[in-house]
Amino acid sequence: MKKIGALFKLRFLIGLQYRTAAFAGIITQFAWGSLSILLYHAFYQTNPEAFPMSFSQLSSYIWLQQGFLALFMIWSMENELFDLIHQGSIAYELVRPMDLYDFWFIRSMAVRLAKTVLRCFPLFLIASVLPFPYSLVLPTAPLPLLIFLLSLLLAWINVVAFCMLIYISAFYTLSAMGIRMIAVTMVEFLSGALIPLPFLPDSIRFLIEWLPFASMQNAPLRIVIGEILQTEWLNILGLQLFWAVILILLGKKMMKKALDRIVIQGG
Repeated sequence: MKKIGALFKLRFLIGLQYRTAAFAGIITQFAWGSLSILLYHAFYQTNPEAFPMSFSQLSSYIWLQQGFLALFMIWSMENELFDLIHQGSIAYELVRPMDLYDFWFIRSMAVRLAKTVLRCFPLFLIASVLPFPYSLVLPTAPLPLLIFLLSLLLAWINVVAFCMLIYISAFYTLSAMGIRMIAVTMVEFLSGALIPLPFLPDSIRFLIEWLPFASMQNAPLRIVIGEILQTEWLNILGLQLFWAVILILLGKKMMKKALDRIVIQGG
């Protein structure tokens, strides 16, 4: 545990150094969130009753989505890990006194958290002072916030576990770009990043909500804005935990199989 804690702290502190990139990210994400809210507002003006959530809930969903962008987005992967595999530098990783899967998993979690911490608080502060219903509105009761944090943690783990599968796939290809593009496109839609899942037809949404992608940003964001009822909270958390375990076990098995067949040439 000491090694894991030290690694997490080191990678987290390294990530906190990129303050200029974080400042640019805050501006970009605020602009994107504002444009998205205004776009939806144009649709809501036609018939607000036709939509599955109120406009205030949607605004909060978008601001939270932008604030936790680095935590949720599948495309936010480390190119360095792909380079380690394709350039043969993976040999240096294999001599570390730590399981490679665990090492990369903790590293990825720390990097995502560092990027998120730098960006989310300023963005949330600005979004919270905007006029209603364009502002970020959070519940005042402690229980929904606690369930949200638990769901957010599980979503974070699911995102990293899925990204680990993409990293591992690079062992089997000359270039992981194709797999990355397919995975990003699929997850962006199925996780509610492009369109909140409640906006999809019921027949499609029912199936999507059982997939691991719905256990990513969809679950915690809908919990905290009140779109998911309290009676469903335990079911959502259980499903998130289930997929986290499945993805991690699958990733460990794939990593072991990849390392058993790896051949590194040169010296």
